[in-house]
Amino acid sequence: MFRLALVFSALITAGTAGSEELPIFDAHIHYSHDAVTLVPPAQVAKILRDAGVKKALVSSSDDDGTQKLKAAAPDIVVPALRPYRRRGELSTWMHDPAVIDYLEDRLGRFEYEAIGEFHAYGDDIQTDVIQRMIALAREHDLLLHHHGDRAALDQIFETWPGARVLWAHSGFDRPDEVADALRAHPRLWADLAFRSDMAGRDGLNPDWDRVFRAFPDRFMVGTDTFAPERWYYVGPHAQSTREWLALLPDDLARRIAYDNAAGMLGIR
Repeated sequence: MFRLALVFSALITAGTAGSEELPIFDAHIHYSHDAVTLVPPAQVAKILRDAGVKKALVSSSDDDGTQKLKAAAPDIVVPALRPYRRRGELSTWMHDPAVIDYLEDRLGRFEYEAIGEFHAYGDDIQTDVIQRMIALAREHDLLLHHHGDRAALDQIFETWPGARVLWAHSGFDRPDEVADALRAHPRLWADLAFRSDMAGRDGLNPDWDRVFRAFPDRFMVGTDTFAPERWYYVGPHAQSTREWLALLPDDLARRIAYDNAAGMLGIR
């Protein structure tokens, strides 16, 4: 583990040169219990600062990682509450009533801006647990960070038409499919975490270019540190993000890099 930590440190340092140009709001960060053990909060805070990440929407399994990172970097961390108490609950949590007890307890003790990232597909949204979770988000005026398909997304808005929803990974859908969802739901935003199809050796993907220009206020970037080893990638990812954003007009690039996430969450 010590040797692996040294490798992380070397890779992170190598990936942060010149990262000061465009501020980043990383809208998809996790800091779960295994990452806390391997990459301590002070080191994570340095990783984010060195990468030029000015704000990060952070959630973790369990929530202790988020709270520890918030204490280490209160100027950066925007806390989100995940319904997972441990790894391995992605496909079972919506059937476990104890999840609601957990959410209610954490909401009573700490402040959050979002619930999620949570995984749900199709009619999962109709389970009692998810319906109650959406009600809690409504009571506390929280963003919902949803990882799932269009069918589930539509059902979230059927349950709560006034919801603010961030669609993780833009649903891994095609640009035209993402555009269709954005047209259907004015209070939907989409993150681009763990996607690499926005640009390639031939430049910006023209399909994405059209969608970004059609919906300039609805997209944002994210790294998705879903496993401890993903932390080595935060610096290089910030730089590669700046490189493809440089193919867009400056104002649009800044919106996707920072302003859209800040506006979605009502912070600056």
